[in-house]
Amino acid sequence: MFIQTESTPNPATLKFLPGQTVLDAGTADFPSAETAGSSPLATRIFAVSGVNGVFFGNDFVTVTKSDEIEWDHIKPAILGAIMEHYQSGQPIVDAGGEQSSGHAEHSGENSEIVDQIKDLLDSRVRPAVAQDGGDITFHGFDRGVVYLHMQGACAGCPSSTLTLKMGIENLLRHYIPEVTEVRPVAV
Repeated sequence: MFIQTESTPNPATLKFLPGQTVLDAGTADFPSAETAGSSPLATRIFAVSGVNGVFFGNDFVTVTKSDEIEWDHIKPAILGAIMEHYQSGQPIVDAGGEQSSGHAEHSGENSEIVDQIKDLLDSRVRPAVAQDGGDITFHGFDRGVVYLHMQGACAGCPSSTLTLKMGIENLLRHYIPEVTEVRPVAV
């Protein structure tokens, strides 16, 4: 098994490409070791000292490290954990484990606007940020303000504010006049 790695705009995050499907659908975010119980792979990766977060996409694993440690020191152990996991035959995420399509549910007034927002995020935004090892999902819409949740490489990335304001906010405001602002939200 040959696992490729790619840097991301977030220097604390590295994208691992195992050359196999990681998740058939959706994403899975494990922002701490305590949240990784439903994933044998995430648990294995968190066993590596210095790992602060794990995120799964369709064909990639994004790992976030602590600032005190260098990638050269933990990258081999993470590669080993991923290889070991694929050789074990265990599932990536246990049945019934944390896996989502990402977007928060929204019903009631503004549901047409919210559907447009989700469609634009799915077609224009999420594929682009997935290339950088992250995901951005809809969290809410209130009085013209769209609240988005940033995961994987996007969470804590120095350029995420610029991406939100200059990229996503401009895109949504262009297509949906009711949108006045985009803000990040911590979940």
